Amino acid sequence: MSRTPEKTTVSIIKADVGSLAGHHTVPKPLLDIGEKRLKEAQKNGLINSYYVFHAGDDLELLMVHTRGESNPDIHKLAWDTFKEAAKKASSLKLYGAGQDLLKQAFSGNIRGMGPGVAEMEIEERRSDPIVVFAADKTEPGAYNYPMFRIFADPANTAGLIIDPNMSGGFKFEVLDTVENKKIVLKCPEEMYELIALIGTPGRNVVSRVRRARDDLICATTSTTRLALIAGRYVGKDDPVSIVRAQHGLPALGEILVPFMHSYFVEGWMRGSHWGPLMPVGLKDSRCTLFDGPPRIVALGFQVGNGKIASDDDGVPLISDLFDDPAFDMARREAIEYAAVLRRMGEFEPARLSAEVMEYTTLPQVLEKLRARFKPA
Repeated sequence: MSRTPEKTTVSIIKADVGSLAGHHTVPKPLLDIGEKRLKEAQKNGLINSYYVFHAGDDLELLMVHTRGESNPDIHKLAWDTFKEAAKKASSLKLYGAGQDLLKQAFSGNIRGMGPGVAEMEIEERRSDPIVVFAADKTEPGAYNYPMFRIFADPANTAGLIIDPNMSGGFKFEVLDTVENKKIVLKCPEEMYELIALIGTPGRNVVSRVRRARDDLICATTSTTRLALIAGRYVGKDDPVSIVRAQHGLPALGEILVPFMHSYFVEGWMRGSHWGPLMPVGLKDSRCTLFDGPPRIVALGFQVGNGKIASDDDGVPLISDLFDDPAFDMARREAIEYAAVLRRMGEFEPARLSAEVMEYTTLPQVLEKLRARFKPA
């Protein structure tokens, strides 16, 4: 009797637990805590491999294991790591210490507690290239545009035309983050309906993508909305995403080409503005200009035998994909767009709409004017 192959799970869990000199970076003592905790977990057999990094002021924990999605032990590992890092941040009087930790006690699943989570359980292919994206100073809908380009737009992804394994298209699971309802739309047949939904990224978020012909999981995105959990503005959601590449899926280059140009996302300063998304290497993942521009990093790696492929010393082989002059044009555009928007100051459309601003501190400012309004 043949044995069912053990599945591999890729988990990326992030949280803003404290930043140096405002909301722009994660200092080394916090990264060291992540490294220490995950190294212990690997030694104890909880996870098979890991990589700790940061995107702006978010501590990012990338883990590969065989325990499946939403595993309480994996999620508790992340929660305990963030709690320890937040405690260290508090001792150093770092800014926003523990900002994303909205609950006190761990209840078996980190979802709904503040940190962002993207997980993907896969049956390993002969070769499984993976791209992990991590963004700062923006919200989950920031991935709507590139997900559409990657998996539905033949002008972006040549494989939709010339690869017979992709010609059947892809299915998009879209989450309504306000009503907490989801729908699945298939492209190309329902492309127009898909755009009608995900063109409103502040509400509708692409949560998963599957290949239509066999339901193979292709991409997954975190959907945490901090304001909806806390009922107030506590920080932007800073989403993460996992995308599989090659072998009947979009090629690595097709996954990255949407970021050749900058595009606008919600977030930026105080989570209250439209801003240009800037693809950067890890060394430039520091959100400085008006707490931005919103940044995104992309890491490429191979998954095999339940772990990240590594060198002879056991060091994970990670490619810093946006650390490349090919994305200089997008970076230049982001700075130019940022200058245009900042010239507008606090006037829409530089500032977000009134509906979104309801979750910020602006209503507190306007409240004192309420009694002064008289019938016109």
